[in-house]
Amino acid sequence: ILNGLNALHLAAKDGFVDICCELLGRGIKVDNATKKGNTALHIASLAGQQDVINQLILANANVNVQSLNGFTPLYMAAQENHDNCCRILLANGANPSLSTEDGFTPLAVAMQQGHDKIVSVLLENDVRGKVRLPALHIAAKKNDVNAAKLLLQHDHNADIVSKSGFTPLHIAAHYGNLDIATLLLNNKANVNFVAKHNISPLHVACKWGKLSVCNLLLSRGARIDAATRDGLTPLHCASRSGHVGVIEYLLHQNAPILTKTKNGLSALHMSAQGEHDEAARLLLENKAPVDEVTVDYLTALHVAAHCGHVKVAKLLLDYNANPNARALNGFTPLHIACKKNRIKIVELLIKHGANIGATTESGLTPLHVASFMGKYMLI
Repeated sequence: ILNGLNALHLAAKDGFVDICCELLGRGIKVDNATKKGNTALHIASLAGQQDVINQLILANANVNVQSLNGFTPLYMAAQENHDNCCRILLANGANPSLSTEDGFTPLAVAMQQGHDKIVSVLLENDVRGKVRLPALHIAAKKNDVNAAKLLLQHDHNADIVSKSGFTPLHIAAHYGNLDIATLLLNNKANVNFVAKHNISPLHVACKWGKLSVCNLLLSRGARIDAATRDGLTPLHCASRSGHVGVIEYLLHQNAPILTKTKNGLSALHMSAQGEHDEAARLLLENKAPVDEVTVDYLTALHVAAHCGHVKVAKLLLDYNANPNARALNGFTPLHIACKKNRIKIVELLIKHGANIGATTESGLTPLHVASFMGKYMLI
């Protein structure tokens, strides 16, 4: 036939299950496509033929096959308002995030056509077993710009919050979805909206290393010195996660390198905690004080010793960190390394001049600590 339709395509269109089974039994290929790239599953989905869809799936039809225009069987079922067909396809692995060449997902076309049942089916599928998110949050998560546009036309509030207090812009920042973040900001999303614990979208983007979104947010007025409930800045977040590119960008944008959390943690402490030696190096190169202390007088070297992060400890010592710095209880990095059985750190500290006779407030030497903790390898 001129347009590439075969017998299976025709039987699928008209719902002739027995004929489909016979043809498949005789060896016809289930994923043969027309000249437009449509398979029998596309055609059955468009026509709403549930029984045929089930049979084709049993014959291992590709549920995510895309036509030349990018249409999937799920898109076709959604477009034609066949909710049960959508359910079958989703239950068998159909991907609701696949979009057409024009950027339309099944959710977007269902919204455009006003197919409320389909919208419900698609949103229910996305949150199965998870916390239910508002539709705009789901569009932000999937970077589904067309669906988001339709939602924003219906409800102009770009700052709708989820149960956990996050806006769609927070979600877009988490996933690094630049297109949706731009759309939300263009629709008056608050770039400095603070969610639970005073977390801004910029905090989220920095934590997850989404550099392009960081750039966008700052260009739209995001506060680079915004602090969470615990006093974390975006630089703290990037440093704790070790995102060197984001750290470099933030420093170039004059992020405050000396700001500390409520507990007195600096960005350098954060990088030491996460074993991010390259992040720590970048901070040190930008004049982060190597012996900055927390409210308990812990230095980054104390933190590295506690966590057993050898590379970070060596870097700090190379930048002249004090190996005998005393915390509030008198513990030095060596005491902490002995307590936590960090043998390589112990060796490194002693090599760099750590005092093995240093005593804590209660008179304990590193040897006492190792003995008390049963760390016989160290003794």
